[in-house]
Amino acid sequence: MEGEPLTASQHRPVLVIDFGAQYAQLIARRVREAQIYSEVMPHTASVAELLAKDPAAIILSGGPSSVYADGAPSVDPALFEAGVPVFGICYGFQAMAGALGGSVEQTGTREFGRTELAVTGAGGSLHEELPGRHPVWMSHGDSVTKAPDGFTVTATSEGAPVAAFEDVARRFAGVQYHPEVAHSPHGQEVLRRFLHEIAGIRPQWTTSSIVGEQVERIRAQVGDGSAICGLSGGVDSAVAAALVQRAIGDRLTCVFVDHGLLRAGERAQVERDFVAATGVKLVTVDARERFMSALAGVTDPEQKRKIIGREFIRVFEQAAQDVQDAAGEHGETFGFLVQGTLYPDVVESGGGAGAANIKSHHNVGGLPEDLEFELVEPLRALFKDEVRRVGLELGLPETIVHRQPFPGPGLGIRIIGEVTAERLEILRAADSIAREELTAAGLDRDIWQCPVVLLADVRSVGVQGDGRTYGHPVVLRPVSSEDAMTADWTRLPYDALERISTRITNEVAEVNRVVLDVTSKPPGTIEWE
Repeated sequence: MEGEPLTASQHRPVLVIDFGAQYAQLIARRVREAQIYSEVMPHTASVAELLAKDPAAIILSGGPSSVYADGAPSVDPALFEAGVPVFGICYGFQAMAGALGGSVEQTGTREFGRTELAVTGAGGSLHEELPGRHPVWMSHGDSVTKAPDGFTVTATSEGAPVAAFEDVARRFAGVQYHPEVAHSPHGQEVLRRFLHEIAGIRPQWTTSSIVGEQVERIRAQVGDGSAICGLSGGVDSAVAAALVQRAIGDRLTCVFVDHGLLRAGERAQVERDFVAATGVKLVTVDARERFMSALAGVTDPEQKRKIIGREFIRVFEQAAQDVQDAAGEHGETFGFLVQGTLYPDVVESGGGAGAANIKSHHNVGGLPEDLEFELVEPLRALFKDEVRRVGLELGLPETIVHRQPFPGPGLGIRIIGEVTAERLEILRAADSIAREELTAAGLDRDIWQCPVVLLADVRSVGVQGDGRTYGHPVVLRPVSSEDAMTADWTRLPYDALERISTRITNEVAEVNRVVLDVTSKPPGTIEWE
């Protein structure tokens, strides 16, 4: 249902207005952790567009600009006349203060990182009974020096004369710091108090409500029709399929495409574990030769993604036709294609006004224009952690729900260079070793995922035994994240890294060097391609 509003019918959204903040999506996640539905909107959206979504509240995010910079985004004062609760964070706090008649100045004192917040008076609704002095995470050069009329100042810091304010009667509040990050230990409580106490929003966004509402939406969309779902073996497609099966039962047929870009053992896991857990109808298609042929000679990562996405759809269409032909004249006709598209996929693929096209994902950006199916995307409004909770609610085993995320294009985008059968075997073996050792060390829950990347077009000199080698390097990319919107590299124990490196260079003859990627996101993405 691409292009339709993400809002579940029974939930008025809290809109997070993105002023270019690194943490806009994280703010939305924190709102959802307070059991309230949220969406991210660009700062270019007009007040009329925002109000058309009937928001329960609006949060103005931080951003990299100075309020004094030419072309800096601003807040339309009409927003504050709409009767909607508003909460400002960092840049949004300053923009809110300026729009309401307060003062924002360049005081000459900047604050970046850990900063001590001093609560004033009783602390107001946001900070009442919190420690009088506690750490918060700041990132600002400008400061609010005078609160707008009607506001009470509830906190200050060395560089921010007004670090928090509120006007409870009008349901407005804001803070100079970032309550959404873990470095502000009381930040989630502050955000919760705004949402529940000042804005008066009831916490109703729960896992069971998500399942119930999505089942209703799927039934309304599919009607009496039948759907086909491409299972990848990953969490997203498995949960999407389980949701659709809950909605329409045996009118769902799942197709597992073995495109040759899978990790070791994945085909067996899908055919065994998922079918056992759900009883779903499954058709397996061996399309390895088709994909290898289509990818021959291709090195550009975007082209790889589009080729893989295109071939997936063509295989699905043929599989659907084969099932329909086997069913005979009065058998089922598939009009719907189920996909495990997530909210970060939508944002990163340019799925909204103002969103940057960071990557083309075959679930969003790589579909052919002549697609013969209508898309069913029951996870399109969810972050990964919410998807996992939905999977457990649906009864899927933890081996599926908590497995590491794996990209739709598979190992094809973890080979830097042309994808060949030989290179896939090299990468598959190295990846299998890394996963085995991480599991043996009890580190699976400590990392978000650990892509293993083969630098196929790079060779380095090595010594193995008494001979000189000229083999490929592989890159370990262990990252920690909550939703893949931002990520940090995981500080794995040295002994675990040593075992992984030793085994790969001993057991995978074509690899003579293992390196570690220690780049956060941003600036790097999690996948290399």
